[in-house]
Amino acid sequence: MTVESTAARKPRRSSKRTSAVKTPAKTPAKTRQSSEPELVQLLTPEGERVEHPDYQIDLTAEELRGLYRDMVLTRRFDAEATALQRQGELGLWASLLGQEAAQIGSGRALRDDDYVFPTYREHGVAWCRGVDPTNLLGMFRGVNHGGWDPNTNNFHLYTIVIGSQTLHATGYAMGVAKDGADSAVIAYFGDGASSQGDVAESFTFSAVYNAPVVFFCQNNQWAISEPTEKQTRVPLYQRAQGFGFPGVRVDGNDVLACLAVTRSALERARRGEGPTLVEAFTYRMGAHTTSDDPTKYRADEERAAWEAKDPILRLRTYLEKEGAADEAFFTALDEESEALGKRVREVVRAMPDPDPMAIFDNVYADGNPLVDEERAQFAAYQASFADTAEEGK
Repeated sequence: MTVESTAARKPRRSSKRTSAVKTPAKTPAKTRQSSEPELVQLLTPEGERVEHPDYQIDLTAEELRGLYRDMVLTRRFDAEATALQRQGELGLWASLLGQEAAQIGSGRALRDDDYVFPTYREHGVAWCRGVDPTNLLGMFRGVNHGGWDPNTNNFHLYTIVIGSQTLHATGYAMGVAKDGADSAVIAYFGDGASSQGDVAESFTFSAVYNAPVVFFCQNNQWAISEPTEKQTRVPLYQRAQGFGFPGVRVDGNDVLACLAVTRSALERARRGEGPTLVEAFTYRMGAHTTSDDPTKYRADEERAAWEAKDPILRLRTYLEKEGAADEAFFTALDEESEALGKRVREVVRAMPDPDPMAIFDNVYADGNPLVDEERAQFAAYQASFADTAEEGK
């Protein structure tokens, strides 16, 4: 496995800067992208640094290497999880392949006290929040209902119901505002979820109550087998206008732009200026989940065109061009990547089977007579197998 594929480390929150890497932009991003959708871009697919009048960022060489490391290790973890599912170790997996920049860029824009409401594909954001990647796999192996305490890292459990987490995020953000805190909330969802009524309701409530929430939509072009153009008549980010708050489209394969745009939206929320919709224009390189076959509904040429915009490759090109990373860095990262893959395999295969009776735990905070009755019935059912085995001896 190469370094271009992706262990838990503590999120870097330091603002300390040394030897910032800067390259003057030769051409405005909008001019270079005349045939592409209008979006915020700071790093072109060719690895050229460009400027944007509204979104600027100044990162050190160390910070740039950190973003690259985040994306590489996230991709390596994702590839290992996909392989484990194919080997029968997981029941299902939702890959983030191709969406690393959107997730790492937005994830690194967060403060410790911000709160995240993910879908089921935000493995890169979980990484940024310090959630051990192996904890993400328990639910997909069927041994737990989540695998981590949401309040430890301010990272909510994965949400399978499409779009519902935007309502959770909006309600939480309204609470943050009532408490007088200056933290922000971010809700992740996909282009398919943008068609859900829950998302529209979230937009309404967040706008009316001026909630400090950022709606981060990863438009990966396909809602399973349904293309974006069959879901909306306007670019997704423009939907925010009808609800009374701003929307912005960012190059979702540009980690620098995703970081800058999300940071700006979060700061706006903290200032009490309300919600923002960020549309990260990206591409799902793999299947929707491991139960999906994308060759049935999209052309190979489409994927090939997006491979040329690979988020990891473009940052590596920039690092090499600017002399911000040497071969020793990439070699060490290769080794770390392989070590991560090995650890993930070992941890998943060693996960103990859950106690069958655990399904009745935490259904209600204070217990419930019906649940108690069901627990007793299930216990008797389980015991019947032991009785049958004993009789057969």
